[in-house]
Amino acid sequence: MSFQNFNLDAKLLKAVTDSGYNEPSDIQLQAIPPILEGQDLMASAPTGTGKTAAFVLPALQRLLVNKPAPGIGPRVLVLTPTRELAKQVADNIYKFTKYAQMSSSSVVGGTPYPPQIRILKKPLDLLVATPGRLIDHMQSGRIDFSRLEMLILDEADRMLDMGFVDDVKQIAAQTPETRQTLLFSATLEGEIDKIARKLLKKPVRIQIAGVKFKHESITQHAHQADDYRHKRVLLSHMLNKSEVSQAIIFTATKKGADELAIRLKDEGLKCAALHGDMKQGMRRRTVENLKRGKINVLVATDVAARGLDIKGISHVINFDLPMQAEDYVHRIGRTGRGGASGVAVSLVGPQDWMLLSRIEKFIDARLDMTEIEGLEPKLPKPKFNQAKKKSFGSKRKPNVRFKNRNQKSYGGGQGQGQSQKRRRSQNLKVA
Repeated sequence: MSFQNFNLDAKLLKAVTDSGYNEPSDIQLQAIPPILEGQDLMASAPTGTGKTAAFVLPALQRLLVNKPAPGIGPRVLVLTPTRELAKQVADNIYKFTKYAQMSSSSVVGGTPYPPQIRILKKPLDLLVATPGRLIDHMQSGRIDFSRLEMLILDEADRMLDMGFVDDVKQIAAQTPETRQTLLFSATLEGEIDKIARKLLKKPVRIQIAGVKFKHESITQHAHQADDYRHKRVLLSHMLNKSEVSQAIIFTATKKGADELAIRLKDEGLKCAALHGDMKQGMRRRTVENLKRGKINVLVATDVAARGLDIKGISHVINFDLPMQAEDYVHRIGRTGRGGASGVAVSLVGPQDWMLLSRIEKFIDARLDMTEIEGLEPKLPKPKFNQAKKKSFGSKRKPNVRFKNRNQKSYGGGQGQGQSQKRRRSQNLKVA
């Protein structure tokens, strides 16, 4: 099947061909027809499967076919959780409107207000926005949703994790009830399903390959580390290998990203940090420098886990394991893109074994634990990991204590649960 089967406008088809798209992906095959028919849709698809084009192309087609209502403000609004993802969506819109006369722009945090205010005073076909900055404009009465035809929530689960759920509901409440609503998320269960029930009308439900996408083009393994210093030595050893052309290193905190980037620079590596405290201009320049090869090592928080599409990334290294298992899938999805192969390495310290267990259960696979000659760990593997291996995939509750001589406990009771909540809250703030 080709894109011509969707009966897209000739201008869009020409742009699709120029972009190198040959055949629609699974998510595009299943999502584009119902969107063109005007149905609400909620969909889940693995990263790197053409999800953005799956909603951008039918949105553009509907704009070309439908006569715009008079007035100002956007006809299509795309909400994304991060500036990086907003830029990726905006880039896709620019690419596919190459031959079509359409106006589009973005409203995100970390950028000046005056240009955005000028944009919002004009008729606009498509607007890409992050919830926080859009709410600022709404509260100041700067945006008109009266002619909005379509609302698209991209990475809805991430917006939920980042605490934007109330903002999303507030934004949706200000849009016309006649709008078409599309929701894309890594998972369609739990809280996401509740939000969908409130915002969508009899949606078509699509789930491609499930959230446990195994990234078959990516080789995954792990190294056991005794402590932070051991992680640093292992990292330096890996980065100095010739097969590492470009790498993204994920850390848990913004401070950790800055400190690690400085240390790697001191070792002579072309390295930079990327996190939420940086101004938008600096973040954009950092990503461009990575694309152009001016830097080959990026140390980042989870702001880079989604929406960063750079084909030359050969390695992803989890210096700190993510608190949420699904974030592991998004992190390693930064490599092995566009049909290329990639390598994902996780450094597992004494405090990381529970997180590793969650990741392995989530992806339904074991990460090979390998050693580097001369850099072998001195501490034994905790008994927790060995016990978990016997019950992998079982219904054993996670709040069970596993002790060894090196650590007091893994898991625990109510206190441990409260600790996890605090750690998760901190993790959301540091990205």
